[in-house]
Amino acid sequence: MIIQPSRHCTVELQALPSRIGQVRRIISAQLRYWRLDPLIDHAALGVTELLTNVHQHAQPDKMCTVDIELLLDRLTVSVRDHDPRLPTLGHADGLATSGRGLALIAAMSESWGVRPEGDLGKVVWFSLPASSSPVALPEYPAVYGATTTGPFTGTRTPLPVRSTVAG
Repeated sequence: MIIQPSRHCTVELQALPSRIGQVRRIISAQLRYWRLDPLIDHAALGVTELLTNVHQHAQPDKMCTVDIELLLDRLTVSVRDHDPRLPTLGHADGLATSGRGLALIAAMSESWGVRPEGDLGKVVWFSLPASSSPVALPEYPAVYGATTTGPFTGTRTPLPVRSTVAG
């Protein structure tokens, strides 16, 4: 029995640097809405790497589609572009300033891959394990300055995150 149905979000865009930041914010907001806050950093980093690859390498255009899908306990992020050439996982040394995007995705994700779609292009994807329960927000120490008295001492509990993004 499926207790929680799949959740899906799609964004179509031209992979330009200004749009990449917008997509990161959309992905972050959607994951907050789904209460998957622990996945935000990895998902945003991965989608940034994939969109940067589209921007730098895809031909004939920079149009692409970003999909995020939560199915049971797995979040899958994919980017589809119109370039049929498949990327390769190269070897970049530790001082390289480029060419490490897919290696970074391989290191931070549970799994990743490339799906060719013939002359229509390709899909590059990665998946992250997702918790099926909402994330508990831990208490954190309030560090506002060097004072040991007054309203900025002790432990504070963060407010719950609320989002107006439709799911």
